[in-house]
Amino acid sequence: MPPVTGAPPSLTVEPSPKRFRVFLGGQVVADSVACRMLFETGHQPMLYFPLGDVAPGALTPSDRHTTCPRKGDARYWSVSAGGATAADAAWAYDAPKPAVAGLQGHVAFEWKKMERWLEEDSPLLGHARNPYSRIDTLKSTRLVTVVAKGKTLAETRGAVLLYETGHAVRPYIARADIDMAVLRPSATTSVCPYKGVAKYFSATIDGQEVQDIAWSYDDPMPEVALIRNRLAFYPERVDALTIAAK
Repeated sequence: MPPVTGAPPSLTVEPSPKRFRVFLGGQVVADSVACRMLFETGHQPMLYFPLGDVAPGALTPSDRHTTCPRKGDARYWSVSAGGATAADAAWAYDAPKPAVAGLQGHVAFEWKKMERWLEEDSPLLGHARNPYSRIDTLKSTRLVTVVAKGKTLAETRGAVLLYETGHAVRPYIARADIDMAVLRPSATTSVCPYKGVAKYFSATIDGQEVQDIAWSYDDPMPEVALIRNRLAFYPERVDALTIAAK
């Protein structure tokens, strides 16, 4: 994961004022406005809930233990709620290292083993959002051109440029400015906690296949609504993706 400008040091624990909830079996497992957020280089931010904000009876001690040289010794629990059980899905550091002392008395949940997450009343997808990461979507009249297999797939002066901390600028192009005849929906999807659920497109160009050459958000997060139904292309899967200086 690339460094994020303005982010805290590589191993830091900070309090969060937001309300977070995690669900399993249709029931709330933990609900807190006093979570701690762990920032660790090479990892997405991780939420730790106060043990007192976990639903009674939701945690059953397991035999699993792990050791992290940076954080300390972790013990694990299985998580049960609403008739569902997730084995070894929660952990805590009883005596965390000094750099992460703020994790004491807090428990984390394995994201994919839980059913659903909420930040206030909004769904959280994929992982917790990094408060030090920013996304801007801006309309632009700069010429954007996409060429693949020697064929111009898109050319427009009406792109929406998406600027995301730590990532290259991504132009999102209206379908009217793309040769959609060479594209077809693929079975691939992905989740971004900042943008939503992406659907992918593959291309057939003069008999040559390019898998998952582009993606689109049918129902993006409100903060990036300008990219709705537009397509973005992988620069490494086309011959050229250019954004003119002016």
